[in-house]
Amino acid sequence: MSSNPTSSPVRRVLVTGASGMLGRAVAELLRTQGHHVRTFQRRPSQGATDEVLGSLTDSHAVNQATAGMDAVIHLAAKVSFTGAWQDFVDTNISGTKTLLEASKAAGIKDFVFVSSPSVAHFGEPLAGAAAGAADPGRARGNYARSKAAAELNALAQDSADFRVAAIRPHVVWGPGDTQLVERVIQRAKAGRLPLLDNGVALIDTTYIDNAATAIVRGLERMEFAHGRALVVTNGEPRPVGELIAGICQAGGAPAPRLNVPGWLARGAGSVIERVWLAASAKDLVHDEPPMTRFLAEQLSTAHWFDQRETHEILDWEPEITIAEGLQRLASHYVEKVR
Repeated sequence: MSSNPTSSPVRRVLVTGASGMLGRAVAELLRTQGHHVRTFQRRPSQGATDEVLGSLTDSHAVNQATAGMDAVIHLAAKVSFTGAWQDFVDTNISGTKTLLEASKAAGIKDFVFVSSPSVAHFGEPLAGAAAGAADPGRARGNYARSKAAAELNALAQDSADFRVAAIRPHVVWGPGDTQLVERVIQRAKAGRLPLLDNGVALIDTTYIDNAATAIVRGLERMEFAHGRALVVTNGEPRPVGELIAGICQAGGAPAPRLNVPGWLARGAGSVIERVWLAASAKDLVHDEPPMTRFLAEQLSTAHWFDQRETHEILDWEPEITIAEGLQRLASHYVEKVR
């Protein structure tokens, strides 16, 4: 992984959610820069030498994880297109509150909350948009609503003695990504991946290395970033159909040919989501639904962002272009089949 040079002092940094792709990349980058990294997650993470296993809902484990740390980068969250609201509350809202309280009690000075642009996306197209204010009442879907509430709670704690910044990477992807890349490729191979409105909606995405460096820069630039919410992207809006085709090609899958009107997908997504939630409650399904209203909105409406404030505040620029990221993704799949 590439990284921007840093002159910041060596720190003891707690990274939550380090078993996920982005959390693992952030922890790896911090170690490369010479920081002492402690990870906190439910299952063991790769390369960890200081690790606390547990849940954000366990205050004892959270206290153990924060003890002796200088800073926190908080990525752990319940990420899903569907699910019971209380599950999102427990992890994303209450869990973040528990971590904030434990961090302040432990004397931690800096807290980076990794959020999502979906906290300020209300179903309408966003073209060259600023970060916008998080709004739990208008955000779409339980994940976005819970992250919006958690972000507001986190930023409300910002002070001179406990600095909090929110970094919102948008649609992070790269080798090893199971949230987006693997699902796109699997569904394309199965012939179950439609384009909505011919895939013409312009969207921003973020290659994994760029997301990791931006998050770490948020910590390094806390003097300027605290109290703010900053959206992070590659700054290369692409038609969603073009991006999906690139991912499919990298993974050896056919590009989707089926086209579905966005209005129809949004309506169907609402129905499928309700059915899926009922089936999940009876333990009849364990995967994500093939479509939800939120996902349909994401695939059929423009959402790309003005990055000038982010670049200025973080003193950061993305290093890996989308084209290079797709090349790296293709190389990953070549190695995977050897």
